[in-house]
Amino acid sequence: MLHGKRILLVISGGIAAYKALELIRRLRERGASVRCVMSKSAHQFVTPLSVAALSGDKVYDSLFSLTDEAEMGHIELSRDADLLVVAPASADLLARMAGGLADDMAATVLLATDKPVLAAPAMNVRMWLHPATRRNIAQLKKDGVRFVGPDDGDMACGEYGPGRMAEPLAIVAGIEALFADPPPPAPLLLRPADARAVAANGNGGGGLAGRRIIVTSGPTHEPIDPVRYIANRSSGKQGHAIAAALAAAGAEVTLVTGPVSLPDPAGVKTVHVESARDMFSACFLDLPVDAVICAAAVADWRVAVEADQKLKKAGDEPPVLRLAENPDILRAIATTDARRRPALVVGFAAETEAVVDYATKKLKTKGCDWILANDVGAGTGTFGGDSNTIHLVRRDGATDRIAVEHWPTMSKAAVAAKLADAIAGFFSRSPAKPPAVKSGARSSKLKEVRP
Repeated sequence: MLHGKRILLVISGGIAAYKALELIRRLRERGASVRCVMSKSAHQFVTPLSVAALSGDKVYDSLFSLTDEAEMGHIELSRDADLLVVAPASADLLARMAGGLADDMAATVLLATDKPVLAAPAMNVRMWLHPATRRNIAQLKKDGVRFVGPDDGDMACGEYGPGRMAEPLAIVAGIEALFADPPPPAPLLLRPADARAVAANGNGGGGLAGRRIIVTSGPTHEPIDPVRYIANRSSGKQGHAIAAALAAAGAEVTLVTGPVSLPDPAGVKTVHVESARDMFSACFLDLPVDAVICAAAVADWRVAVEADQKLKKAGDEPPVLRLAENPDILRAIATTDARRRPALVVGFAAETEAVVDYATKKLKTKGCDWILANDVGAGTGTFGGDSNTIHLVRRDGATDRIAVEHWPTMSKAAVAAKLADAIAGFFSRSPAKPPAVKSGARSSKLKEVRP
């Protein structure tokens, strides 16, 4: 499992630092490459020469080494690995990690990384049980840091209790478990260039306080039998980013998402569904709202009759799957009665050719107000990637003329912020009205409403 994996081992000060030498040896036995960063206090317990000899690589310990920065800058070092392991993780280093400090090489690479972090704490039992350490551990867990140990045992100071660093083989097992079950991807962040682009086009999506908005995201899974389904390549990154941006702009957001590996956005009510029919039900159960953003890549078809048991091979001919059309969520919302139709209905058009032409046609046939068109053809990297190129196609409400706005390629987080800004602009120009209020309480049974 660890063959070919690149581990950046951060060694902090403490008597348990000697175990880091054994950890390096065990990791390399399993085919991992190990590069090490040592804190200044770690030098008091193990020597850089020993660490370098076992890792087969140079040891990094200074933020201000011109040679090191020229060969492997601390930013590159922090992101070149597949995983950062902190062993031992002293109380001091854990506190600096929780506080976001970058006052030495060890703390800086941990702050600058975008890779998973696994920590093996080691400290005196009183330090481990201290409220400050407990707060720091809680914060780091919230930030996504995983932990292995500490164990109960005899301390070098003569005390007994929790705080003893986990044994090297236990840490190896924790590393293998992390690779087998990786943490969810980090939230999409605006790159500086994207932030400037958004700022140049408005206030970044402010001004949606009091607005209720539904966002759909991800793919749908349409079951064939208990083990197979029809799906598409959508990751949900764009829809989830839109939900987060709208919530940041003050909107009350309901995110209806198909199966994705992304964490639920903070400050957003998230409803998890599987099929297109379930997504349809979840959306209509939440109406009326001010706006609906249909960013999900909903499967157009499903198997007309789902098999109760796994389909088996029978002879030379594969089974015939008769397809049925799924409900058209975008069109159904855009053409629903005026009492429930949102003031703004936005759809997406994922195309592989004639992107703007097909999006314009979709705008007319679906009855929605805006279409965000993007090219998802082979080689674009749109599905599953972190960037997007959008063409905003919209109908002028006064003249009914079609206008197209071409956005530059930017991260999906920047697209979301720019869209939130455009939606805020739409409502600022619309006649003032009280926020939409739902009639009746929402049922938790998503299948009560069917197309």
